[in-house]
Order: sequence, then structure tokens, then C-alpha cells
Amino acid sequence: MTKIYSNNLEEIIINDRNVDVSFEFFPPKNVEMEDKLWQAITKLKSLNPNFVSVTYGAGGSTRERTHSTIQKILNETSLKPASHLTCIAASKEEINQILHNYWQIGVRHIVALRGDMPASSPSYQLHPDGYHYASDLVNGIKNLSKEGIKFEISVAGYPEKHPEAKDLEEDIKNLKLKVDCGADRIITQFFFDADAFLKFVDKCRSSGINVPIIPGILPVSNYKQVKHFAKMCGAQIPKWMENIFNNLDDNPETRQLIAGMVATELCRILYKSGVSQFHFYTLNRADLTKAICHVLGVR
Repeated sequence: MTKIYSNNLEEIIINDRNVDVSFEFFPPKNVEMEDKLWQAITKLKSLNPNFVSVTYGAGGSTRERTHSTIQKILNETSLKPASHLTCIAASKEEINQILHNYWQIGVRHIVALRGDMPASSPSYQLHPDGYHYASDLVNGIKNLSKEGIKFEISVAGYPEKHPEAKDLEEDIKNLKLKVDCGADRIITQFFFDADAFLKFVDKCRSSGINVPIIPGILPVSNYKQVKHFAKMCGAQIPKWMENIFNNLDDNPETRQLIAGMVATELCRILYKSGVSQFHFYTLNRADLTKAICHVLGVR
């Protein structure tokens, strides 16, 4: 079982700023959610993240809101935005037009994803003239360099394998294809077992994957929501974690304290194992992420 506490406070606190962070946000659906998003961005921008990413809904369902959020980040902050881009349900021409639009407004970083198949359409067919896999999308983005358009490209990795993969070996083979097509870094899906991530990195390195692999960290502000997310993406929730969040649905203050402890300890273990970059899934909330960053020396 992963150790989730430390007897030595000095081991937990990292005093030197040799840690780099990045943050993920999602585009707001209404005015109230937009206010919460910008409160989070305002609180976190002073931490000088490497970049901030903005998600892109399944099938491009948030395309306009993602674009609007990216545009506002560019106009009103000095942050470097990375736009998620999925290729499900779009033609190559549509994707290329989106990429040209992003380049024109100043975006220089794309998180290239295949995207999830629509849950409401079990017999869903891929677009006949689209990019069918994330590796195809990466290749398409790299081809734009012929026009002088050179995006930095991040792709997704799954420490506990993608739900559709036969096994982790097959998944890493597909991941290497994305890197071979031109991906600059891998950002992983969230996980709660440090050993799973470290073993994943070892397997990637032994498979010839040499780009940075950044762990995705999800502070657990809502345990029921996290269980749902984990089921969708294949992340495992350890029994010890289920036990400590049990019966806290109506006790948000205690839940927040425990969530901070769990995420901080995970980051500390990874840091002690040589990890110095972290990508936080903020869910448009800043407080937990900011507290964890403080402990990591990012202030």
C-alpha cells in the first residue's frame, strides 16, 4: 500500500523552487461558472505555470466556449494557453481550420486527443475524412510546419492503460506512435498510486519514449465525482482512499483537508522519486491546487 503520511514535516515541505507546474481548466457553461473560472485563474496565475490548458468537449461540443476562454486568457493575462483539440466527429479540413484560427490569435500549444466516443451512440462511426487516432492528429498538426505553423504538441498517457486498450503494453505502443509522429510531451490521466505512475514511466523509457512525462494530479474535492471520472478513464481508486473518504459527503471541510493531504503526499512521493513537473486538474477551483503548490515550493 502506498504510504500516505510522513513523520517528518521537513520531508513534506519542499523549499526550493525547482518544481514546474501547469493547470487545466474547462470552459464555463454560464455566467456564474465563468466567474468561478476567472476567480481560479486569478488565484493561480501568480504561480507562474508553464502553461494552462483548456479542455474541449466530446465531439467538439465546447468548441466555441473553448475558443472564447483561450482568447480571453490571451487578451487579459500573460499565461500561455494550450488548447485541447479532439478529432472525433470532425473532418481534416475542419480541424485544420481550427488550428489556423488558433495560430492567428496567438495559440502555440495544442493538447492533441482523439476524444471520447459519444456514450449515447454505441454504433458511432468515425468521420470518413477525419483523423481517426490521436497519432493521425499529431501528424496532421506537424504537417502544418510546411506553412510555418509550428505548434508545441502534448498528448495523453494512461498509467493504468486506456480503457479501450487490450493491455498496458499495447497502450504504450500506441503512445510511442504519437511521440514518433511528433508529440513533445505526455500528460498523464490522473492516478492515485505513485508506484503505478513510476512503473509506467519505466516501461515508456524501455520502449524508447524519451519525451517528458508529466503526472496528472487530481485533488479530490468531490469523491463521488472522482469515482465517476475514474470509471470513465480506467483510473484505479485504492481501497485505502475509499476508506478515508467514506461518509464525508456531508462534511466538506473535513473532505477538503483530507483531499489536500492525499494529493500533497502523492506529489511528495513523486518528487522524492525524481519528478519535478506536475499538471493539476483544477476543475476550475483554485484553493486545493494552490495549497499543494505551496508545499511543493511553488509560491
